Amino acid sequence: MTQALLKPWFLVCTLAIGGGVLAGCQPKSDVQPEAAKQQSQNKENAISAIQAKVVPVKLSKPEACDAEGCIQYDIQTVNSNLKWIDDYFIARIKKADPIAFSTEPNQKINTSDGAAPNLSQSSTYVRFVSQYYDQATFAIQSYSYSAGAAHGMYHQEFVNFDLNTKKRLALEDILVKGAEQQVLDALYDANTMWLEQHNIERSQLKLSDNFYYGANGLVFVYPLYELASYAEGMTELNLPYAAMTQLIKAEYLPSLPHYPAP
Repeated sequence: MTQALLKPWFLVCTLAIGGGVLAGCQPKSDVQPEAAKQQSQNKENAISAIQAKVVPVKLSKPEACDAEGCIQYDIQTVNSNLKWIDDYFIARIKKADPIAFSTEPNQKINTSDGAAPNLSQSSTYVRFVSQYYDQATFAIQSYSYSAGAAHGMYHQEFVNFDLNTKKRLALEDILVKGAEQQVLDALYDANTMWLEQHNIERSQLKLSDNFYYGANGLVFVYPLYELASYAEGMTELNLPYAAMTQLIKAEYLPSLPHYPAP
């Protein structure tokens, strides 16, 4: 009696297990669900939020010397979550200061009577400035002092990247084709008082390719002595975004509020 009751139960279990095995052996569909496809595409198109810190660069020659004296180097760059940006700045630095990375031994300094060995300085610092979705801005600050000079010389260059194309943006890349003269006129109009105080006529002003995205407008940066004295420092001229809505390509124009008409 017991055996008779067990046999049907055993058959049912065997069929159920067998059915499970057969079901598990069915070939999987090669077609991804639409949601998974969309998620994968979104991940590929996502723009990373930049995380960057300033770190010292290891130099072969922190102090490079020849017969006339030495140059002391202090170089710092960014270490970010985007390697191609880090590589860009290291390449720039090595090209600008190849001696600091040279493995050639230093020359002996001339210390004979009447000799006056020089001690000069060269500093380069790279830092992260800001990010506007797929556009990021960094700054290269440099300082050099040659022994015997009245003062050192400094410069700050802003480097703007398109994070989609992984390329540096020049001014011509963000402007509407043929808009340069209109931008120049608008820049002069927006800074007329300061420019006239420095005796700079409209025909003398040129567009600078050194620029960055400011809080209220595109900021054009000019080197020492170009528009003002050394004491006044590097000149920055601001051109409000509201004056550039038809002059900057849509993909490079920050999102602006709809201000009421005056």
